[in-house]
Amino acid sequence: MKNRLRELRAARRWSQADLADRCRVSRQAINAIETERHDPSLPLAFTIADVFGLTIEEIFRPDRTETTGNPA
Repeated sequence: MKNRLRELRAARRWSQADLADRCRVSRQAINAIETERHDPSLPLAFTIADVFGLTIEEIFRPDRTETTGNPA
């Protein structure tokens, strides 16, 4: 899943630890989401969206490079 976390965090001059504190998760969790190694749970995605005052859709986008197959 693609996301804008790094961009949004940098615009506010927050470290990963700052964002993690606001979301009540570890800095490592924020790093894993930013680097797209981990997708957030739905509750965490809502928390992140609330912290930035945005909708989930404004922060997270599905990775459209995955193939879904060709229906017959």
